[in-house]
Amino acid sequence: MRVGIGYDVHKLVENRDLIIGGVNIPHEKGLLGHSDADVLLHAIMDSILGALSLGDIGKHFPDNDPKYKGANSLKLLERVGNLIHNKGYKVSNIDSTIIAQRPKMASYISKMRENIARVLNIDIDSINVKATTEEGLGFTGNEEGISSQAICLLIPIDKK
Repeated sequence: MRVGIGYDVHKLVENRDLIIGGVNIPHEKGLLGHSDADVLLHAIMDSILGALSLGDIGKHFPDNDPKYKGANSLKLLERVGNLIHNKGYKVSNIDSTIIAQRPKMASYISKMRENIARVLNIDIDSINVKATTEEGLGFTGNEEGISSQAICLLIPIDKK
């Protein structure tokens, strides 16, 4: 069994879509980044890559590579999911947290879980997504950015 943790943060800016967990969330600002800046999926990918000892998303999808400009992070997650199988593992579970003062995430979490489970081809009960505020403290509390943390457990594929 292998465990990995991931963290990501992006700045909130005007004239960008807010995409978290593959869901376009209505909000007056979006996250700044080379790709779609999906903090949740980026943290999840980093947790998986860490568990596999394969570096981080910057190594696999560099932000100076034009082919990843505006990339859909669900597609990137799918590529990371292929690495799990290729290394002889499968996802046991993923637990993640979105840290944002606004917007409230509760009504979007079930769709985020569905997206992640579908792309990784795992049971939705293996995915947990939570959201919290920081009570107005720090950069997330001041609505300057949104961050996310994730941890995953990978287990060997049962080769019968």
